[in-house]
Amino acid sequence: MTTLVIVDFEATCCNDASFPREEMEIIEVGAVAVRKDTATVVDEYQSFVRPVRNPALTEFCKELTSIGQEDVDAAPGFSQVLQGFGAWLGERVSPVFCSWGDYDRKQLRQDCDFHGVPYPFDADHRNLKKEFSRTVKSRKRFGVGQAMRRAGLSPQGTAHRAIDDARNIARIYGWMTKERGDPQREA
Repeated sequence: MTTLVIVDFEATCCNDASFPREEMEIIEVGAVAVRKDTATVVDEYQSFVRPVRNPALTEFCKELTSIGQEDVDAAPGFSQVLQGFGAWLGERVSPVFCSWGDYDRKQLRQDCDFHGVPYPFDADHRNLKKEFSRTVKSRKRFGVGQAMRRAGLSPQGTAHRAIDDARNIARIYGWMTKERGDPQREA
């Protein structure tokens, strides 16, 4: 049984150019393991991460993500979180990394390189944002909220919280498999 691991990250951010995009760091990992054949959620992983480059969250970041300074101050560092995430991934059979767009893949690679830790996935990555556009036969690239509305789904949880976004993306994936009529098909 192939397991899709739908991952979403929240990262440090600013709206005033106080630090460059290349210095953004993951501050929350949210992942949902989904059976590829049935689109059934089988497990979840969530952790906050303590940033080191810009340890004080900007007001913009706190407002956008609803993640508090106390959440990241009390969190383990990236290497420790990635070790726990890797152990959780190791429980999956043939995990395939999926995310909404390429941002999460690039941010994970950037943080792994910065912290000198191995990237936890093989080269495979499924961009569910592109797959959704193909499913609805559109050139438009939909945000998670837009895709949910297009699919007739109501968002659950808090937008820009990694675990809630991962859960909502998993729901979109389930909708896509029904629309395509073939949950086995690789897009």
